[in-house]
Amino acid sequence: MSSVLQTVLDGRWAAVRDEVRAQMGEVQTDPSLPTEQYRAQIAGYVAELAKTGRPHQGFDPAYGGGGDVGGVVAAFQMLGHGDLSLLVKAGVQWGLFGGALQNLGTARHHDRYLRDMMDGTLLGCFAMTETGHGSDVQHLRTTATYDAATQEFVIDTPEPGARKDYIGGAARDARMAAVFAQLITGGTSHGVHCFLVPIRSDAGDALPGVTITDCGEKAGLNGVDNGRLVFDGVRVPREALLNRYADVAEDGTYSSSIENETRRFFTMLGTLVRGRISVAGGAGTATQKALTLAVRYGATRRQFSDPATGEEVVVLDYLAHQRKLLPALATSYALHFAQEDLVGRMHDLQKFSEGPLAGPSSDTAPVQDEQLQRDLETRAAGIKALGTWHATATIQACREAAGGAGYLSENLLPQLKADTDVFTTFEGDNTVLLQLVAKTLLSDYARKVGKLDLLGKVRFAADLVGGEVAERTGARSLLRRGDVRDRAHQRRLLVAREEHLLGSLARRMRAALKPGVDQFAIFNAAQDHLLEAARAHVDRIVFDAFADAVDRAPSTVRGLLELVLTLHGLSVLESRRAWFLEHGYLTVSGSKALASGVNELCAALRPHARDLVDGFGIPEQWLACPLLDGEQQLTTEAPAEEAPADLKAVG
Repeated sequence: MSSVLQTVLDGRWAAVRDEVRAQMGEVQTDPSLPTEQYRAQIAGYVAELAKTGRPHQGFDPAYGGGGDVGGVVAAFQMLGHGDLSLLVKAGVQWGLFGGALQNLGTARHHDRYLRDMMDGTLLGCFAMTETGHGSDVQHLRTTATYDAATQEFVIDTPEPGARKDYIGGAARDARMAAVFAQLITGGTSHGVHCFLVPIRSDAGDALPGVTITDCGEKAGLNGVDNGRLVFDGVRVPREALLNRYADVAEDGTYSSSIENETRRFFTMLGTLVRGRISVAGGAGTATQKALTLAVRYGATRRQFSDPATGEEVVVLDYLAHQRKLLPALATSYALHFAQEDLVGRMHDLQKFSEGPLAGPSSDTAPVQDEQLQRDLETRAAGIKALGTWHATATIQACREAAGGAGYLSENLLPQLKADTDVFTTFEGDNTVLLQLVAKTLLSDYARKVGKLDLLGKVRFAADLVGGEVAERTGARSLLRRGDVRDRAHQRRLLVAREEHLLGSLARRMRAALKPGVDQFAIFNAAQDHLLEAARAHVDRIVFDAFADAVDRAPSTVRGLLELVLTLHGLSVLESRRAWFLEHGYLTVSGSKALASGVNELCAALRPHARDLVDGFGIPEQWLACPLLDGEQQLTTEAPAEEAPADLKAVG
């Protein structure tokens, strides 16, 4: 059964995943090495990755790429089953630096740099974050001032808070940086743009005007050479501006195909969404590895005796242990399928030219429908937030589930915990990302209402009033009567929560439209509401992605996956049951049914826990550690050709 599950989980890019499993089979890194040696080891493996040609597949075929963006992200995710420093180092080179070069640059940049970047002979870094500005990219302080006399941009760090900070690759290996700075011409700032700035000589020395310092040891990911960059009058040619969306003429005249500065800024950032999607995927595969270790250990580790038999009990047979791991396993399945759906959407939106890109507004540049792109960015933000929070919580639970053994470095879990902790704050702080999701939902909501005619708006207002009355009177009879273990009913509850939170948030935010009000105070007072509305939206789209995958699955595993979906839905509802009770969507007995349902599903899925984690297809050499030395083959595995009896009974 596990092989069929692996086929389902591998999905559209199954061949790519198998290729990475084969290629990475011999990778053996050692995070316990001294920092410099570990960095050198990771850099060596990055060079080996480049030789495989796999990183090339995500770039323009006109320059030797493969045009398979989704395949590259799938391959990148697989590195999360191995060493996360290697994953991040590769992500900086081909995802961030390479993504900026490909998506923000034009022919003059691609002709000169793209092949070398793909081959790894030009190593780069992505210099966006500053000491004083992380999430607020629009107000970065680094400046790029155009000097018409020399036709150069002068890159400066005007204050300590403008220092580029935490930049992966900067401390040791990068020769060039994609630097985000305020573009200034003729004394006028035109907002944040991206520039290619050489930072090191071929010998590895910092170039004149560039100060490079090392961030030093971190809690994890010490194979990545994070550093800090300060610029003092560094001059780069006019052509260093990545000019797909804006350009500066020789005389300093600024032009852009997108007039609105804010829209231009978000359009530029939107093209870099691949990095955010990749982080979510890497967090997911790291979580799968932790769950595999904890479940397999829990299936052999024994504690305390059964009074009836006198034999010690396998810890995974205890309900408390099952609750610690199996709902998290179910949610990992859900997030995996949501991630696959997200990668597919990104891949289908990306279309490479048949020839070199001609300029900033070239018709041969990648074409993306604006609405679909905005939806992609919203999904990416939400799934990255929920996925990385899930990783942090689940890897901690796995560490606890392995007891003292889980605290030993040799058993891999501490390294997973340390390496993934930063995932919640890089490529976008999760709280900020959920606010972005909520703001987009509010904008879409406002557009929907704005398109209604007078009668439609009257009816819409009546529905809002009706919803408020229903809440006050507890008239949620349909939802209160449903079976919380039924997939359709679970979805109705998730949709009801999403719509309720968004509608009530919109009513609260209407006050901000009145003249003279303190808009920040209104927004700040509703921030908790914003975050809950965003989370409710993402909970629903994750559930839908899992449900779609179940419906497409082969009959041999569909029954099992249906129960995993049910457990995921129950655990999400259980985590929010106070809200459902407060707003009249659940009765007390319905709330209790959530808890008992989780317990029942944990018991039903317990015999299949090994199959479920084996379905992730993690090579044994990436799991090898003393924690699993005592494993014995379980004899409770159900035949793959039919749904097991216990699944039929619960289902």
